[in-house]
Amino acid sequence: MKPRISIITLGVSNLEASVTFYRDGLGLPAPNYNEGDNICFLELEGAWLSLYRRDKFPDEADVPFADPAAGTPTITLAHNLPSAEAVDEAMQEATNAGATLVKQPEEVFWGGYSGYFADPDGYLWELAYNPFTDLT
Repeated sequence: MKPRISIITLGVSNLEASVTFYRDGLGLPAPNYNEGDNICFLELEGAWLSLYRRDKFPDEADVPFADPAAGTPTITLAHNLPSAEAVDEAMQEATNAGATLVKQPEEVFWGGYSGYFADPDGYLWELAYNPFTDLT
């Protein structure tokens, strides 16, 4: 198996609100989304992020899924940027789009710079600058 992730799927409580946040607020392209769909695929560089109606997950995977708003979701997503300034700019963009600031970007113990925001369903996104390894 190739060491690759093709799609990360988030089970969301309100697909339309999540599409508005990610597509309209953060500017992620959703080339095939139509209003009323149960899923939205957002095009990223090298992978896709999909938003799927949480109530449909048991039908899809045949297992129950916990509501991430009930506590800290057990997944975080990271977006690495080329500088600390770019992290600050992206955090401002996210909060302007309706994200909840979880941790203000700051210098962190491992020598980089990062902060966290939560999307409308409580999924945590880390925005980070890593001065040691180019992850952009």
